[in-house]
Amino acid sequence: MRLLYLQNGPSRTTVSGLEDRFSRAGFDVEMIWAYGGEDPGDLRRYDACFVSGSPHGAYEDIGWINREHDWLRMLAEQGSPMLGICFGSQILASALCGRDQVFRRPTCEVGYMDLDVTAAARSDALARELGERVHMFVWHNDEVRAAHPDMVILATSPDCPNHVWRHARYPAWGIQGHPEVSAAQAQGWFESSRARLEADGADVARLKQVARDAVEADTMLVNFMTAARRGELRAA
Repeated sequence: MRLLYLQNGPSRTTVSGLEDRFSRAGFDVEMIWAYGGEDPGDLRRYDACFVSGSPHGAYEDIGWINREHDWLRMLAEQGSPMLGICFGSQILASALCGRDQVFRRPTCEVGYMDLDVTAAARSDALARELGERVHMFVWHNDEVRAAHPDMVILATSPDCPNHVWRHARYPAWGIQGHPEVSAAQAQGWFESSRARLEADGADVARLKQVARDAVEADTMLVNFMTAARRGELRAA
């Protein structure tokens, strides 16, 4: 099964090495550096798609962001399962629910927190193992609106009503937080991002102290990989 990995960061390398996890799960991973101008070509070659984070906003009028909107809409129409994290969640929402679906927050939400899981998650293919709350690291200045007829909300925080969602018609899921980053990986990420984290109001020393693996949240990634490999998520 061929997976399109849309890498939206300023580098080909990733903090989490999630592309390697997809490979170990049995996917033939093709990483396309969208940020760097690469194009995936014929989208019919792909059976599933992962959409990464980015320092940019989904609402920005930038060539690669505009092109990625088109790719995601085409993948949705052909029924390909898609999962986006952080910016990946935002651009999926923007592509499938409208460019006004993502907005700049007045404040940054950053830190490890327990998110409230909604009743809809109990029957969701990815979120069904989350329980009543799920712990993970979140860091976002942009937000996906919750009020849309095609948005099924799976997890929330007091300051953000849409942390985890799925599309009502397409096999597409978005996760605002970062279940893919382990506690060990977070140490280096937090240090290398110290200036930006502190500008957003975070206490980096405290973050490094409380970092832990997002074991429960990671079940969403495992479920996506497993169900996509089995063909259980692909829309008709």
